[in-house]
Amino acid sequence: MNELGLINFALIYLLLFIILAVMKRSKIDQSKTLIVACFRMTVQLVLAGLILTFVFDNPSPWITSLYVIVMILFASFIVINKNRWLNRKFKVYVIFAIGSSGICVLLYFILIVMNADVFDPQYAIPLAGMIIGNSMTGMALGLKAFNSELSSNADRIEALLNVGAEPKKIMNPFVNKAVEFAMMPTITSMLSMGIISLPGMMTGQILSGTAPAVAVLYQIAILIAISVAVCMTVFIALNLGYRTLYNERHQITADIGK
Repeated sequence: MNELGLINFALIYLLLFIILAVMKRSKIDQSKTLIVACFRMTVQLVLAGLILTFVFDNPSPWITSLYVIVMILFASFIVINKNRWLNRKFKVYVIFAIGSSGICVLLYFILIVMNADVFDPQYAIPLAGMIIGNSMTGMALGLKAFNSELSSNADRIEALLNVGAEPKKIMNPFVNKAVEFAMMPTITSMLSMGIISLPGMMTGQILSGTAPAVAVLYQIAILIAISVAVCMTVFIALNLGYRTLYNERHQITADIGK
């Protein structure tokens, strides 16, 4: 593969002027946000590249494990920060769901599917990034959908609880809808994969010289792993979390839908 020089790489930023022009034409006041986001992305990825270079040159189970843990914590923080309505116990369940699902799927993928060393940073860190990153997105979508359902049905939920309906039977439909909503982007992406678009991982492998047939197998495997991780994360977090919204007397103890 041809190496991308700094001057050639810098030319990609010229494309941003297209977005800025569209924003100005459409009177969208997000130009500053776009510039800041692009700057932060560049700085963060450059720092990540430097850190990964060090990690790859100095492989250690402790460093690899720490890196994955930091990923989980950052992903959890981003989700929780966007959902301030969550109570403390619900937040713990979100962290638990992202961490447990991500680690379980990661271990299965590396140990069973790839038959490789789980602490090898070359495998563990990139795969963890894709699995945990998508789980984070799915969790954010699931919580948004769940909160929206609670908000639009707050009075109905209160009335049903007052007449003695079981919270589990009331909440389950909302949980199921939220899980479905969280899964839709992943499922839609899988439906179009290979015909409409080539996924990033596969494209990167092909550009780096990997045979397309091999890249396809890896891509199929990681897409299935991602879909499982997203499903597990949202399902676990919501099925544990909704129980924190009421007490033993089946009384609402939180401002649901706020």
